[in-house]
Order: sequence, then C-alpha cells, then structure tokens
Amino acid sequence: MMKIMRHRWQIRFVHWVTALSIFILFFSGFGQMPVYKRYFVDQMPGLSWSSDYAITLHLHYYGAMILIFISVYYLFYLFLSKETDVLPKKGDVKESLLILLSLLGLAEEPENDKYLAEQRMAFAVTAVSILGLIITGLIKVLKNLPDTSIPLSLSFWATQIHNILTVILLISVVIHLLAFLIKDNRPLFSSMFTGRISLDYAKHRHSLWINRIEARNSKDKHIH
Repeated sequence: MMKIMRHRWQIRFVHWVTALSIFILFFSGFGQMPVYKRYFVDQMPGLSWSSDYAITLHLHYYGAMILIFISVYYLFYLFLSKETDVLPKKGDVKESLLILLSLLGLAEEPENDKYLAEQRMAFAVTAVSILGLIITGLIKVLKNLPDTSIPLSLSFWATQIHNILTVILLISVVIHLLAFLIKDNRPLFSSMFTGRISLDYAKHRHSLWINRIEARNSKDKHIH
C-alpha cells in the first residue's frame, strides 16, 4: 500500500513533547488541590510521592518549562517552514458542521484539506488555552517569588482564568482522543507515530491537499 508523508519528524516531536508536558501538568496540578490523598491515589504502588505538595509543585514547574520550550520551538518551526495548514480558515465552523452531519448520514462530507476544519478549530482552542495557561502560570509563579509584589486582583483573576483554561484544555484533550473512535479518523492515529498515511485514504478524505501536491509536482516537472 502506497504511503504519503503527512507529518514531518518536527511535527511529531512537537506533538509528543506537548502531550508529555500536558500530562505532567495535569497530574501535578490536580495533585496540588489535593485530591490524591483524599482518594487514596498515593496508596497505589509507586505513587506515594503524589500527595507531597513540594514534589508536585516542582514537577508542575518542570512540566511548564517543557511546555514553554516546545511552544517556542513550534512557533519558530511555523515561521521558518511556513506550514500553516493547521491554522483556522474562514468557513471552518460551517465546514465542521457539515462533517458532523456527514457522520450522522445527514449530509455529504465536504472536500478536505490536509487538516479537517474541526482539527483546525481544535488546534486554535488548544493553542489559545496553552498561551493563556503559560501567561497566567507565570503570574502565579511571580506571586510566589520573594520580594515580588503582585496586585491581589491580578493574582485572583490569573488563578481563576488558569483554572478555567485547564478545564477547557482537559475537555479538548478528551475530545481529541474520542475522535479516534470514529472509523474515518482511525487511519490518522498511526500517522502521529510513523508520519505517513495511506495515499488512497488521503485521496479519499483529503483531496484538496493531494490536488495541491499534484499541482505543485506538475508545475515543478514543467519548469525542469
């Protein structure tokens, strides 16, 4: 079966490092509430440390540093590679609705680009959430530093917004994972490991992307 490259190693690197950092942040963040002692998570083998506030706080900081690093790395990658396929486009809301209706058998799925409209919208929600979490998280860190004065109102709203964005990000991650239960989306799952998908699948589900590639290749051959 012929394959086509969908994700370069840089994208896969960003995806999995981001996933790792978000997992660390979720785990350590919830550990500071605290819930792990209350629900006996710290009684599970190897997790006795999970209810230690000092440990989860430092783990949270490490996760945040990883997330900031990979976010900056990805921004540079987007700027240098000019691969903007994943960014939202005009009409994505309508197109996402058509895709949803097509899954229910109530409409025909529109022709898709490299990323589905719903994927581009999900990327936007995730990106905005992460940016907000980084900014509010840095404010919360400044509040904890000695000899640093942060207005009480700023600290309060930074905490509230941080918590709200955490819930939004958690919901988006759950939806992202549940999307692979849909049969038409399953071939995309392996591409985040191998970088490649079936050419037949790409032609069927992502015809606009394939047409653009073929047009570019045809133009290059004509030039040479």
